[in-house]
Amino acid sequence: MKRRQFLAGTAAGTLGTLAGCTDLLQRQSTRAPPLVEDRPGAVYVPTHVEGMEMVGVESSGRYSLALFYSFPHRFWTMDGDRTNKVEIQSDDSLHLMASVWDAETETTIPSSNARMVVADNDSGDVVADRRMWPMLSQNMGFHYGDNVPLSGDGVYETTVNFGPVSVRTTGEFAGAFQEQLSPMFRFEFRQDTLEGQVSFERLPDRQGERDAVEPMSMDRVPTPQLPPAAELPGTVLGEGTSGDAKFVATLLDERPEGIDGDGPYLAVSPRTPYNRFPIPMMALSATLEHDGGTAFEGNLTSTLDPDLKYHYGAAVDGVEDGDRLTITADSPPGVSRHEGYETAFLDMSPVEMDVSL
Repeated sequence: MKRRQFLAGTAAGTLGTLAGCTDLLQRQSTRAPPLVEDRPGAVYVPTHVEGMEMVGVESSGRYSLALFYSFPHRFWTMDGDRTNKVEIQSDDSLHLMASVWDAETETTIPSSNARMVVADNDSGDVVADRRMWPMLSQNMGFHYGDNVPLSGDGVYETTVNFGPVSVRTTGEFAGAFQEQLSPMFRFEFRQDTLEGQVSFERLPDRQGERDAVEPMSMDRVPTPQLPPAAELPGTVLGEGTSGDAKFVATLLDERPEGIDGDGPYLAVSPRTPYNRFPIPMMALSATLEHDGGTAFEGNLTSTLDPDLKYHYGAAVDGVEDGDRLTITADSPPGVSRHEGYETAFLDMSPVEMDVSL
């Protein structure tokens, strides 16, 4: 082969490769519009909302796990009290997500580790083997997910290893969720299906507003919302806000099964504004002052309960009318965030409530 022919062939191949990369980057840029300028330090409406494709639902014992995919997208992880932006990479094919809940009570389980192994069905090559990030998004609530590179259109097998649950379980959940769930899903991925069937809606008239998009309704998958304050068990002691997170405190005269100690049970339920999604992975403590003294001072333990759902709680000596309850976030939530949550739940001042019984 003559040198000129070789160089011409190489140049053509390079241009073809660059054209392919350019097309991919152009598609990705349309799926990640510029972030809103001057985003509030609170929950806000994102630039866009994406649909998703369900791969399937598998159940074992009390666990149910659903697997979905959507477009690759940016998100933010937590490093202490700071967020780290994860950009869409050139080889990212999709965003793979898993939701897990109790099959009997439809209680979302935001309290474990999930790991995915994705393999090309034809070659057997593993294209992804990694821990899935625990995440919050406005249309899906709490889930586990990450962007994943695939080797092109084809059939893939995904195994999700989940459990055991890493927080205290109480009531009907006491002693439950100690086994591991490892369902395997097989799905066909096609880029044109992703582009043509999964919805993508920009929100130019609402983006940046202090509000949130509605949770997505998904067949066979419960919406991961916490009960309204008025529907929590016990006596609601008060409500407050910190870092745009809503805090509801309630007192149960009888401690749920699985709670050590004496006296009633103080439960604090942090949730996102607007959609009432649970906010896991924070360190909370509380102080209860009575007649100038301290009736309780200590940590609130992350807990999963069928009635209270995900919350933080402790047994206390007692609560009386006129007491002063202070709830302190000793560290902000370590959960990763989709757009619209990345500026919230960071600078969290103590929440103070005057108890009225």
